[in-house]
Amino acid sequence: MGKKFWLVAMLLALGLILVACGDASDDAVDNGDSDSEESPESSEEPQEESSEDTEEENVANTDGWVEDVTLLTGGEAGVYFPLGVAMAEIIDEHVDGVSATGITSGASVVNANEVSGSQAQLALIQNDIAYYAQEGSHMFEEVVDGFSGIFTIYPETIQIVTLADSGIETVEDLEGKRVAVGDVGSGTEANASQILAAHDLTFEDLSAEWMGFGDASTNLQDGNIDAAFVTAGTPTGSIQELAASADIRIVSINEEKIEQITEEYPYYTKVELDENTYENFDATATTIAPQAMLIASDELPDDQVYEMVKAIFENIDAMENAHERGKDLTIDSALDGMSIDLHPGAQRYFDEQ
Repeated sequence: MGKKFWLVAMLLALGLILVACGDASDDAVDNGDSDSEESPESSEEPQEESSEDTEEENVANTDGWVEDVTLLTGGEAGVYFPLGVAMAEIIDEHVDGVSATGITSGASVVNANEVSGSQAQLALIQNDIAYYAQEGSHMFEEVVDGFSGIFTIYPETIQIVTLADSGIETVEDLEGKRVAVGDVGSGTEANASQILAAHDLTFEDLSAEWMGFGDASTNLQDGNIDAAFVTAGTPTGSIQELAASADIRIVSINEEKIEQITEEYPYYTKVELDENTYENFDATATTIAPQAMLIASDELPDDQVYEMVKAIFENIDAMENAHERGKDLTIDSALDGMSIDLHPGAQRYFDEQ
């Protein structure tokens, strides 16, 4: 009887031990599953996906970018050239994967046509000429588009330059004189035509010569022409060179004519030049000015334009060092006088400021 009792007791104890071991094993399995669901392995997965997503996004952002960018400027003696070259150098140095070059050109009208025709990606142009191009009016026989605005930079003062002893004191005095009216297809040519028209004159009433600023300055000094239209930021290099060796006059436009011109062409603004504008220029002059602006081909991807605009504003000192008018480019004034729609890439940049 005693043996049976002890045998039963031992069997019961053994059973309790086995049950306890089984419960502990189940707990261990449960705890292990729980750790594997919540833990390092699962938390690493989103990190890997995030890294891959970022990498894919970076690839997408540069997809379709134009690697070789041409920026059209103007004549070497004007303001477009140094500023355009400076912008191209900024883009070339600070935008990865893009090589940019600023080159001389026939300026506004030519630049609008070449960007529209995909022969260049960026260009400096007058705001009035940009508007006329997209309207297909004035000097454009048909609509010239395919480009958008990036930013405006500075007023391009229309300067009617002559020697102080030429006897030319008013626009009307240009009749019958030898006058340089800018390069063929330039903004200067368009400005000259409009100012002359307000004074009931045409190119046929002059002995008109089509030439750039540098040639005009040389020909004025040599006595081969009597006056020249120069549309450029002040001080203009070609006029500085002329003023260094001769007394000059900048012919004023009277108030009545300025009102007439600005009413017909609202992108012009009145500008006053003082006696400190040039050496050997001891008088004041009243004239008008459109705005210089940068345009971009609509074929340029939005992200690429955004990065180029960002690079220029983050390295604005290079613009200031290239020419005095580079100081006029600021975030606050960059859209003043914008005459056409902004490129989406530029719009995004300014929206973020």
